[in-house]
Amino acid sequence: MKGEPRLAELIASLSLATDLGLGLPQEHVLRQTVIAMRLAEAAGLDHAAQADTFYVSLLAWVGCIADSHELSRWFGDDRQIRADSYQVDKVGLPMMRLMLTHVGADAPPLRRITTIGRFLTGGFRDAVDGFVAHCQTTGDVADRLGMNARVKVALSQAFERWDGKGVPGTAGGEQIEAVMRVVQIADDAEVFCSTGGPDAAGVMLRSRRGSEFDPALVATCLAHSERIFSGLHEVDAWSLVIEACPDLDRPVRLAELDQMLEIFADYADLKSPWYLGHSRAVSALADAAAVEMSCSAADRALVRRAGLVHRLGATGVSTSIWNKPGRLSAAEQERVRQVPYFTERILSRQPTLAGIGSIAGMAFERSDGTGYPRGLRAAAIPVPARILAAAAAYQDLAEERPTRPALPFPQRRAALLADVDAGRLDAAAARAVLAAAGHAVGRRTRLVAGLTAREAEVLELLVRGLANKQIAARLSVTPRTVATHIEHVFTKTGVSTRGAAAMFALRHGLVDAGGTSAERPM
Repeated sequence: MKGEPRLAELIASLSLATDLGLGLPQEHVLRQTVIAMRLAEAAGLDHAAQADTFYVSLLAWVGCIADSHELSRWFGDDRQIRADSYQVDKVGLPMMRLMLTHVGADAPPLRRITTIGRFLTGGFRDAVDGFVAHCQTTGDVADRLGMNARVKVALSQAFERWDGKGVPGTAGGEQIEAVMRVVQIADDAEVFCSTGGPDAAGVMLRSRRGSEFDPALVATCLAHSERIFSGLHEVDAWSLVIEACPDLDRPVRLAELDQMLEIFADYADLKSPWYLGHSRAVSALADAAAVEMSCSAADRALVRRAGLVHRLGATGVSTSIWNKPGRLSAAEQERVRQVPYFTERILSRQPTLAGIGSIAGMAFERSDGTGYPRGLRAAAIPVPARILAAAAAYQDLAEERPTRPALPFPQRRAALLADVDAGRLDAAAARAVLAAAGHAVGRRTRLVAGLTAREAEVLELLVRGLANKQIAARLSVTPRTVATHIEHVFTKTGVSTRGAAAMFALRHGLVDAGGTSAERPM
């Protein structure tokens, strides 16, 4: 059907959000994929492996934000530590030195010394666990996208090393899938090629061959350097990647597009425990409000899908900002105001997604021109965007934030109507949202994976970022009991980190935005 996006286009769009999460320039992952495909061909990988290279490269780092909450606790800006990690061979003293230079970097001297001490006793283990969370989250996304078993195995080895010193450390040398060995080289090489050209990439590859990277593949890359790196920053990486997509690609029918965009929603909300489930909730509320306003089926689909992706650009904002308990600085506020702009850019390359992105990018515009990023006024804001703006504003009031509790229903209504009276929100859209919210009914938690009701409660509190002692106090049980429940949850769900557990909970409807009054992480 005309206008249906292809699977490759959806995954390539998601890679643009990954660039933001990595703290790297836009289209890093696309350029990395160009390098990977060229290297796979030069290395003589068979047709199936070259097809797998395409998907493994685009998805390899999609799990990068799974440990953003944990990284921000130690390093402040999770995006900066990720970007800077490319400059070192990520093991041993070089990696430890890098982390120590970032621990508590923005804290006063005495507090920073204390934070470094705490990091040395437990934080390094948290950082290593982050690699596991990354792989498990990537695996969840790959599974939901319908990737084949070969791709999923390769993705699970993203942080393994040729010398066997990687994470989780269960594979080394040729035990690592050839596709992943190719992608690992392409990832770092693109960063160095972008900043210093092919010569800088060559120096880096020589310094890490036999340790981080497969020496034979490094030799192949160096031997074919001109062809592999040529014109990398002059070409349209998006077009090169999409045109070269393998036979496994397929159209995504509009009937299944919502399901795919739910992945985008969960991905964005994983950035901070405070927003888990937010995008799905906004989408559902906006959809119900569109029904209240008797919108056409096309507009209803548009606002529903825009609700799912309206915070996709949040991956470009440090989690320390989303989690900050105090007032944001002017610079931090400006970064937050860029979220809808980032969202539009991420979705702009594919026509169907671009149409959705244009509405999503207006989620924070206001009828009186005081919104962002463009300061549009009512006449320039279409009805679907007005509904989305009202739904996003209402849902935000319904959820707890680091600076305030969630508002009770009567106060939410009053706050939304105050925005209408001030001319910020469209009156008809706001009334439709209030009507939709007023008719909402509770939903019983749907248990999966053999979880008990108590385990589901523990899971929801865990993914919100609460420590075992906090969970114990909330549920009036002992910390040891909580630890046992968490062990059972991890065993039954097949994950072992908070970030991966959050993706599981979102996927199976086990956590709702604003769905618990439990204490949130500070």
